[in-house]
Amino acid sequence: MDNLALTHHAADEASAFLDALCDAYADAYGKVPGEDSGIKSSAFRDRATDALEARNYELVVARAGEGIVGFVFGYSLRPERDWWKGLKPEPPDGFTLETGNRTVVLAEIEVRQKWQGRGVGRGLHDAFLRGRAEERATLACSTVGWQAAIRAAGLHTGEINEVNAPGASQVCCTIVTAFKPIHRT
Repeated sequence: MDNLALTHHAADEASAFLDALCDAYADAYGKVPGEDSGIKSSAFRDRATDALEARNYELVVARAGEGIVGFVFGYSLRPERDWWKGLKPEPPDGFTLETGNRTVVLAEIEVRQKWQGRGVGRGLHDAFLRGRAEERATLACSTVGWQAAIRAAGLHTGEINEVNAPGASQVCCTIVTAFKPIHRT
């Protein structure tokens, strides 16, 4: 992390990074035999573009020289977002209440393969959450290997729930919610 520069960007600046973010995203996942990486990258581009319209959007970029080696972006959850729909087990009353300023979601956190395992993800995670005003943070990750990712990020989990995609017969992702104090220095 010592040789990296971390920069923060609001939505109006972030669109200029979209091509570089797509490239870093594709590298983070690598080539999967039999998978059309163009479809995955296109879906990411759509998510990243849509996120620019979200309330309190923020992008943190890690650079080595001129190249992006990783990034994280997120935003405040809107009350109408339905982020919590389908949680299992059923959360306690009031848990899913959103005000537009209660919960920040780490929508994407990606690190190029060459830089993985060096603390870049943790550094991005901490830099992103450090100045946030929300009382809690959440992220979604695939159920495969999620525990290691959460531990590596150093999250203190207050709630861990699973959610099925509409029509899915299996759990497709895990929703992790961390309550403050969220890594502040």
